[in-house]
Amino acid sequence: MNDAQVKNSEVNLKEVSEPVSTRIRHGKLVSKVITLAHGGGGKAMRDLIDEVFIEAFDNASLNTLEDQARFELSDLATYGNRLAMTTDSYVIDPIFFPGGDIGKLSICGTVNDLAVGGATPLYLTCAVIIEEGMQVDTLKKIVASMAETAKKAGVQIVTGDTKVVERGSCDKIFINTAGVGVINESYQLGAQLAQAGDAILVNGFLGDHGAAILDARGDMNLQSAIESDCAPLQGLIKAVLDAAPGTRFIRDATRGGIASVLNEIAQSSKVAIEIDEGKTPLRTEVKGFCEILGLDPLYLANEGKIVVVVPDEEKQAALEAMRAHEFGADAAEIGQVLKGGVAGRVHMQTGFGGKRIVDMLVGEQLPRIC
Repeated sequence: MNDAQVKNSEVNLKEVSEPVSTRIRHGKLVSKVITLAHGGGGKAMRDLIDEVFIEAFDNASLNTLEDQARFELSDLATYGNRLAMTTDSYVIDPIFFPGGDIGKLSICGTVNDLAVGGATPLYLTCAVIIEEGMQVDTLKKIVASMAETAKKAGVQIVTGDTKVVERGSCDKIFINTAGVGVINESYQLGAQLAQAGDAILVNGFLGDHGAAILDARGDMNLQSAIESDCAPLQGLIKAVLDAAPGTRFIRDATRGGIASVLNEIAQSSKVAIEIDEGKTPLRTEVKGFCEILGLDPLYLANEGKIVVVVPDEEKQAALEAMRAHEFGADAAEIGQVLKGGVAGRVHMQTGFGGKRIVDMLVGEQLPRIC
């Protein structure tokens, strides 16, 4: 890979050759609601796919409507020497929430799962399970959100699947996305690589997504709505890796929050980790929200936040890179890997001057959060 490619923080898919589009328009979608016929494999399904999915995701790999997307290995190799793959399913309730929706979430979640391993995200799949009776306009809104987010993330949705189930068999819509990316040979990241003296960084306020979803369910009726932090982080992560090439580990703190990620690091690397409550960025609204409900914000889900472990000598460069990016303006150092302590344990220095153990989450703090 040449220097220009390494420095480029966003994917330029024009560099990857594509098949010539052979899109064939089918009939107009007539029904305003999803019926079982839309999953039956016949004309109704082809019309749905063409008008909703192909129209929004429009690209040459998808438009051929083959059973698979096809790529030249030589094109993928221009990004690095290792292939990265991931998959995730999204069952969030509600499907629309402040700061996003299930469509945006499905793209961000998969892109981020690739990027935290050092991969350049390139291609995504999209499989949907739709409940009979869903409004077509609602589906179009979700798919449009997916297309917009994918464009911002520099990825293409190149193949997919559509299923329709009877009323009551699922809750409106479930989405599965899989992703393919390529990792540059210079990146070596892993939860087992943390070392004594390393700094623990995050790219901003924690717990916003979990609080936003619970509020959106109507249980709290807050005066000021909390917005989800749902965002594609491939550009931010690339900036961190460029600024701090010795970065040990990156992980997006989704279900289980940063507490689960920190415990994974401590256990995999057999080290002790200490974080400082006073340095851990939390919005006043989220703190109050958690106090009322008896929740611990360290376990709240995030969809636009990463935990980064970097050598102490590179932490300032990493922080500056994050703060220069739109999704890292409130980045902070929240703790460090200790030189002593109990291996595999995470604890927090509290605002009262004491310490408390931050254990792995047991069970589910909030169901259907993503």
